[in-house]
Amino acid sequence: MKRVMIIGGAGSGKSTLARQIGEKTGLPVIHIDPMYWKAGWVQRPREETAALALQAAQGEEWVFEGNNTATMPSRLARADTLIFLDIGTMIRLWRVVLRVLRHHGRTRPDMAEGCPERFDWDFIKWVAGYRRGGRIGALRIIGSPPPHLKVVHLRNPAEVRRFLAEIPDNQKKI
Repeated sequence: MKRVMIIGGAGSGKSTLARQIGEKTGLPVIHIDPMYWKAGWVQRPREETAALALQAAQGEEWVFEGNNTATMPSRLARADTLIFLDIGTMIRLWRVVLRVLRHHGRTRPDMAEGCPERFDWDFIKWVAGYRRGGRIGALRIIGSPPPHLKVVHLRNPAEVRRFLAEIPDNQKKI
């Protein structure tokens, strides 16, 4: 594993798994949310987000978490491993609520600076609707992946823990 993409719905654990893989392997972690947002929850233009994501994907090694369908084909072409966190809606909603409570009023480590965590009813509805939209696209991708890509489809937290436990620790760590 040199270039790992992690996709899945909000609250599926993409950021957490990316950090954990980064810690175990020594691979740099790239979070897509700071590419979407500027301070004050101002959304970047799509072209700017795409340019930032594509530039980051040019690195030789990474764990890149986040969906961004506009850059998905280019990132998939560079990735050697794709992890799809196909976690159920109730778990994801619960995690999003816990995240809001844990970080309320403060910026999460994987978010753009100046974007304090807040409760957003529209976001909650979007999270709940992922299985009818974003998940269908992710299933299409893993159903016919590029031939060079190893696909890992994780459906619950226990599968995620087992997968993570199977990753050997990097010997390059200091």
